[in-house]
Parts: sequence; C-alpha cells; structure tokens
Amino acid sequence: MQQLNKKLYILVIALIIFASNLPAQKSFKVLVVGSLAKDHVKMMDSAQPFFDRLATQLHFKVDFTKDTGVINDANLSKYQVFIMLHLAPFDMSPAQQASLQKFIESGKGWIGIHAAGLTGKQFHAGAPYWDWFQQFMGGIVYSPHPAFQKGTVIVEDRKHPTTQNLDEKFEISDEWYEFDKSPRPNVRVLAVADETSYKQNKPMGDHPIIWTNEKYPHTIYIGVGHDPSVLANKNYVQLLTDSILWTAGKKVKKKST
Repeated sequence: MQQLNKKLYILVIALIIFASNLPAQKSFKVLVVGSLAKDHVKMMDSAQPFFDRLATQLHFKVDFTKDTGVINDANLSKYQVFIMLHLAPFDMSPAQQASLQKFIESGKGWIGIHAAGLTGKQFHAGAPYWDWFQQFMGGIVYSPHPAFQKGTVIVEDRKHPTTQNLDEKFEISDEWYEFDKSPRPNVRVLAVADETSYKQNKPMGDHPIIWTNEKYPHTIYIGVGHDPSVLANKNYVQLLTDSILWTAGKKVKKKST
C-alpha cells in the first residue's frame, strides 16, 4: 500500500505540473457514483481520494457516493459529468435509469468504467433490463471475463482528445471484460485489448476495450479499471484526466513529444 501511495504521489505531482500549463477554464461539477459490490470495495476506497485530488488539480468540483438515490432529474441537473464507477446498469431502478438516459441524451458528459459495461437481460432475479443502455454501449452483451491478469492495451485512435496523450500501448492488470461481439460497427473504437498478451476466456478477435458512441458527443466507456493499481498507472491516470476534461466539454491539451 505504501508503494502504491508513493506512485500516486509522483503521479499527482506530474499532473499538477501538466495542469499548470493548461489554459484557465471555467469550473464544472462531476458526480461519481460507485459500486456497493464486494469485489469493488478496494477500488472504491482508493478512488474517492483519487478523484478528490484530481478535482483539486484540474479545478473542478466532485461529489463521490455509492448511493444511487442521487440519480434523479433534479440532482443530475447540477452536474456536467456523470461517472459510473463499476456501477452496473442493473444496479439502478427504472426511474434512475430513465434520469441517466435523459442526462446523456441532453449532451452532458458520461464516463463508464469497467462494470458499467455489464449489459445483458438479467444477472440476478428481478434485475431491471435496460435496452436503451445496451444499444448505447454498441449493442453488445457482456460475457464472463477471464482471470485477473496482466495484459496490453493498444491505443488505436491517437487523434481523439481522450487518447492522444497515451503511449501507443501500455500494460495493465485487469479482468479484461469480454462481450458477445465487437461493438465496432456502432461506436468509435479508441483502444483494443491485445488478446495475445493474456489468456482469454472466450476470444473476441476484434476486442475494443475503450470507445465512444458518437451519437452522444461527450461519452466514453473504459472497460479496464477493476483494481486500484490502475490509479498508479501513468497511462490510465492520463486517460481518466483527459476523459473528464473532454466529457465536460473542455479543451484537452496535447502533450509535446
């Protein structure tokens, strides 16, 4: 844990230096709604202070909660960006799903991380099915993931504001979510999982892992991010930083090479 905190400190300093070179931008508000699932406790514990630090560095305001009761029209109207941090679509009531759908359709920012991609008709008895969200995600259905392991992300689109500052490829340890098919026909793929770099559960071949649905101009899904170790990965931190700015409608500065 001390080693992780040291790495986070170094990344924070680097981001402060980078952020100091950004043009002044009007502040905005971000709502992060996390998961109550046991598998995600460690990530939730690390993510809240991480987002607090990022908000200070980038001069935005953030509210972090695991209470889905905040997902309603009146409350969402206060925010420019909504982050689904491992919050599965079936963790929301139909009314909450409708409010988030309205938020996204209005053109506001949305970032879905990891378990936000748990699409499909039913994961447990009584789980509400959200067809709109499945289509929004590219018409894909989640398929059981392989074991947690190290693998490689290949950045396919280095012109998009959210991925322009990333290395061409980077390693990360994750669960490597799989789906019944590639969402590529329906979305703009930003990065793919290199399936030769880890042991798959059910190979997809074309395996997008980060993408945006351009029908909704400020949205991005990031399939990796299960473990808090990602918060000490320079490429992942850069991805989150630039994704927050971009989904908020702010200018993302390209780093000099």
